Amino acid sequence: MIDSPAFAIDEVLRQDEFALPALLYATDALEPHFDKMTMEIHHGKHHAAYIKNLNEAVKDTAWANASIEKILAEVTAKQPAIRNNAGGHYNHSLFWTLLSPKGGGEPTGAVGEAIKASFGSFTAFQELFEKEALARFGSGWTWLVMDTKTKKLKITSTPNQDNPLMTKLVKERGTPILALDVWEHAYYLKYQNKRIAYVKAFWNIVNWQEVNTLLAK
Repeated sequence: MIDSPAFAIDEVLRQDEFALPALLYATDALEPHFDKMTMEIHHGKHHAAYIKNLNEAVKDTAWANASIEKILAEVTAKQPAIRNNAGGHYNHSLFWTLLSPKGGGEPTGAVGEAIKASFGSFTAFQELFEKEALARFGSGWTWLVMDTKTKKLKITSTPNQDNPLMTKLVKERGTPILALDVWEHAYYLKYQNKRIAYVKAFWNIVNWQEVNTLLAK
């Protein structure tokens, strides 16, 4: 049984193992920005491995039938296998939905307004987001989140497969509405060590419609 979408913040309990969500587009649909081979390996190998390892890690634990959101909220540094693989599953499940061959451009609607209110302009937001993505040393993720306290958008980043929902592990918390994977496996086949080229290519395929949906939730 496929679990409820990992990017939907809910507490629905699983009845079976976590499963790999299908992409909503062909693996070559994001070219030339994200290449087919990288998408095939990233989704079919890397993400699949996180799911396999997560299912093994939660077996016979208190989280054996828990939602991904519950696991993320409760996991600590004392459970590294669950921490890394639950984060890997959630982060990638969200990431795939935020990409679209019909994406890109400047966001409209509530997200466009919220970005301007929080950062001054879309261009200013892009510059700050890119700076955060480039400043993340080694592997990790860059996020645009809704701060649950201030109800404003903010940019943050996390190492490895951590994310802003891991309330017992991260300082900068919030609800993710946009995410960018800055692990080398996300871009090295096409962009080699040029992370900045990969980050800039991302803007051409951002699914702003989905970001608006996440913001509305």
